[in-house]
Amino acid sequence: MSTSKELEELHDRRVKLEDESRSLKDEQTDMEHRIRVLEEKIAIKELENNNKASRDAISQLESKMNELEQRLTQAPETFKPSEETMPEVHETVPSEPVNEAESKAVETIEEPAEPEEETVTVRPLEEAIAAPQEVDEDLRRRSDKKKRKFF
Repeated sequence: MSTSKELEELHDRRVKLEDESRSLKDEQTDMEHRIRVLEEKIAIKELENNNKASRDAISQLESKMNELEQRLTQAPETFKPSEETMPEVHETVPSEPVNEAESKAVETIEEPAEPEEETVTVRPLEEAIAAPQEVDEDLRRRSDKKKRKFF
């Protein structure tokens, strides 16, 4: 082979390799971009799941609150005060002439000596609230990994 032909073949080979290198770099940047897009989609999906779990928890709390409010409004209707809880009324008759302010205060009300004890029931929350915390931890871990990858 002549040197000019060999030089031309080497030059053609170099051009092909440079083209291949450029296309490989383009493909790599394209794949990196697609990876970032997929990671964002995953993060969005996790946030949607987290928000759904939070909405479910809020819905459960609202229904519980409505139930308690209904019980509270029904309580006075069904509650019949006993003689112990009824305030005592005493009439006082002044022996001397009194001023107008004292004449208006004819009756006094005494409260019962001991207030009634109320019972309070405490129940643990459903596991639906615990799930968002786990999702938050997973999101933090993934975002930490992302930071390490790109920085």
